[in-house]
Amino acid sequence: MDALPSVPEPSHRSPANAATPADFSGQSASPTTGRNADARKPPEVQPETPLLTMFPHPEDARYWVSGQANIIFQGRLPFHSLYQGTNSFRNSAEYKTSMVGTLYTALRRNRSTRFNTDFIFDLESAAGRGLSQALGLAGFTNLDVVRNPNLGSTPYIARYQIHQVIGLTSRTTSQEANFFAPASTVPERRVELRAGKMTLPDFFDVNSEGSDSHLQFMNWTVDDNGAWDYAADTRGYTVGGMAEYDDRAWSLRYGLFAMPTVANGIDMDWAFSRAHAQNGEFELRENWVPQRKGVTRVLFYANRAHMGTYREAVQAYLNGTDATPAITAHEHFGALKYGFGYNTEQELTSSLRVFGRFGWNEGQHESFAYTEVDQTVEAGADYAGDRWHRPQDKVAIAVVSNAIKRDHQNYLRLGGLGFLLGDGNRRPGVQPRSWAGVGGCGADARGFLTRSGIERGCSFRAQQVGEIVEMLIERIQFS
Repeated sequence: MDALPSVPEPSHRSPANAATPADFSGQSASPTTGRNADARKPPEVQPETPLLTMFPHPEDARYWVSGQANIIFQGRLPFHSLYQGTNSFRNSAEYKTSMVGTLYTALRRNRSTRFNTDFIFDLESAAGRGLSQALGLAGFTNLDVVRNPNLGSTPYIARYQIHQVIGLTSRTTSQEANFFAPASTVPERRVELRAGKMTLPDFFDVNSEGSDSHLQFMNWTVDDNGAWDYAADTRGYTVGGMAEYDDRAWSLRYGLFAMPTVANGIDMDWAFSRAHAQNGEFELRENWVPQRKGVTRVLFYANRAHMGTYREAVQAYLNGTDATPAITAHEHFGALKYGFGYNTEQELTSSLRVFGRFGWNEGQHESFAYTEVDQTVEAGADYAGDRWHRPQDKVAIAVVSNAIKRDHQNYLRLGGLGFLLGDGNRRPGVQPRSWAGVGGCGADARGFLTRSGIERGCSFRAQQVGEIVEMLIERIQFS
């Protein structure tokens, strides 16, 4: 149940998508024409813009206070599997409930438009668990699930930030005030600076159709680019700073942030000289369809942290140095992982919008902060409920396919474990069942794909006739 919606797109940095304040006077703003027209024709009544909040803020308020609670219930029927391992998606029937509650607060230092300062402070509580403890699926089905359920539901500080706007022109544009930027008017050309604790998807890789787990999709790799291993602790937050330049039709942003000390860890490495994340993004607000809004974003990232490489871990196992592939035994300070992403959205009609993403990373270093995906492609669309007089309703669909690279595949196939994936299988001929369904075969190792949030995997390696016979016999035994 959503008490208050999250902002589906931080429009404070997108003048093309900014909304002007609604007129609730009940009178048409445009005059009628003709002599004595006002006497002959009653004033037109403008339909009121529906509010998505129980307690709206005054438009000129210097403060922002709001809250939101998001509760998700998911269940799964039992399915057949040959075996289960440490990080397998369990085959037994189960149901899980998650809850995330957030208190958003913000305060403007003054009412200046050209030089505005905001102070942002948010408290949050995350409770519940995911199916199979959020293991076994790289494109997991519930973004609200904390990947370490032992952290508990004790409230914590989610965000604290100082947000500074520096106007470069006296011309202004309107924006929808929100808990990241409570001002409703900003300079048309400006520099925005942020420093403090934040989650990077608030400002990078934003997509108005596919970025909000509270009001849109719930899958990890639909709401965010799965190949973007963005800096974050277990709960999804980091500390750092970013700068952004906004013009009428484009924006450019860059940030430097702290990385966790270990993969999916709650503690951050404060030695920025050896561990940090650099993120940059270019946003172009140009349409592909005439007279319709469109946005394209290109993202890059480069992470340095105490990371290992899959190939080194596999080689140590094959040489007999390690009893099982263990990437944590081969980590190096300052290891570099990099990638890029493409993000687009386009309005086709007043009600229909389409969107898509593509992501890639080098796939040699361990998945460290977000999820275990090395390449992703996504497409989707949503349709607003204007025709049934509920314009805030949306009917939406998304399809996403995720993959991992060869080194990553070999590491898992030989029994290595990541922080999400890995079933301990060391027999190359046996069909793994850590993922529901069958599909996406790799030529020499197991390949993993996501089809609408369902992870699928298969393996087939024919090096010797004996391995094939062993595989067939084992499958018959378990059938």
